[in-house]
Amino acid sequence: MPLQILKVAALVLLLPAAVGLIYGEVRDALVYLGVAVTVVVCSFLGQRIVEPRSKVTYAREGFVIVALTWVMMSVVGALPFIITGDIPRFEDALFESMSGFTTTGASILTDVTALSHANLFWRSFTHWLGGMGILVFVMAITSMGERPIHIMRAEMPGPIVGKLVPKAKETAKILYLIYLVMTALEIVLLLAGGMPVFDSFVHAFGTAGTGGFGVRPDSFVGYSPYLQWVVTVFMYLFGVNFNIYYLILVKKFSQAVRSSELWAYAAVGIVSALAITWNIRSMYATFGESLRHAAFQVSSIVTTTGFSSTDFDRWPDFSKMILLLLMFIGASAGSTGGGLKVSRVLILLKSVHREIMKALHPRSVRGLRFEGKKLDEAVARSTLSYFALYMVCLAVCILIVSFDGFGLETSLSASVACFNNIGPGFGSVGPMASYASLSVLSKLTLTLAMLLGRLEILPVVLAFAPATWQRK
Repeated sequence: MPLQILKVAALVLLLPAAVGLIYGEVRDALVYLGVAVTVVVCSFLGQRIVEPRSKVTYAREGFVIVALTWVMMSVVGALPFIITGDIPRFEDALFESMSGFTTTGASILTDVTALSHANLFWRSFTHWLGGMGILVFVMAITSMGERPIHIMRAEMPGPIVGKLVPKAKETAKILYLIYLVMTALEIVLLLAGGMPVFDSFVHAFGTAGTGGFGVRPDSFVGYSPYLQWVVTVFMYLFGVNFNIYYLILVKKFSQAVRSSELWAYAAVGIVSALAITWNIRSMYATFGESLRHAAFQVSSIVTTTGFSSTDFDRWPDFSKMILLLLMFIGASAGSTGGGLKVSRVLILLKSVHREIMKALHPRSVRGLRFEGKKLDEAVARSTLSYFALYMVCLAVCILIVSFDGFGLETSLSASVACFNNIGPGFGSVGPMASYASLSVLSKLTLTLAMLLGRLEILPVVLAFAPATWQRK
């Protein structure tokens, strides 16, 4: 299966090659073409050497395929950066590539304008591919054998992953059609606001995938208020569960508006934006400017996009603490955003409430309800288990990064920002800085953290667990 995905990787590598030719970057275009050809050759050779015993994908195989595919794609994605010389060191190129595919947006580049158009396009296009899922994209355009739902469940974020329609392949097509239309609409609105064509495509890819890579060192600081509002709205829209958009398309409006996750997601965004607006009011000339920056950064952080309209590292501690909390909460399940997910937070809160009520009324029997239905106890247990594993992994990451000696603010925010696929943190990895100053060990640790966060830990753990590879 991963060998089949290499062919798709070769296909998408032709896009930055075309961009390189358009902008007269012939050498970079040839690099992308060369990598594409090499990938295709490796794919054909691999298929001749390795013949799968079965085309049926079970849950265990689904987890392994997803984890290995993301590692493989990140390595392949790093090759053009290394060969063109824009990012010559392997650990830096892998960091940048993994950050792209996992839609993190953390960068080791101190001057993004030094990159060629081909490389700028590629690093943002990796956001678009990784946003909805690499294998979901492959599933939408090719055949992936029997029972591909196990692959979708392993790759799609959230505690509950289901099919919109009976066939997983058709579900993938619907998801990517919605994704494509929303991306195209944003490009049109950005162009209408005077943003250059290349910038519009790059930023639309970054917004759609909730990634955050751009073409300027100061992110969105230099763009007009109109463009900042357009991106604010679309970042938030891409953080909505895509099941909601499907329900709207099939005219099940009442079912869409009854979503408790949707209302919680909207409430978190509105309350956070208003609280920050009040807190930073004295820092900007008008209330409208304060509201614009607050809404932009709340939308950027809660959806884990990572764009910046201002240097929020200079904001008061109250506002920065709100942003830190939003880093943990994240976007909706079934969206392109990262973090814990709003649905998981709701389930965790409901579980805590149930335990409190059990302590008060030991003989009472209380079930959990979510989205108007009885919640399966297995889902509740898996949510609690995931949260515990999430905190352990995050703590280990913080400890390793702290060896660099940048202080608690940098170590904590860098780990949280990478694990939750956000990008910028505070201190030395703030919105106007980069991850370039971190040690090789910290960069590799954060690279792994990005992968763990995007795939929600379990696929990566299972892929490299010895028991997974033991024959029954």
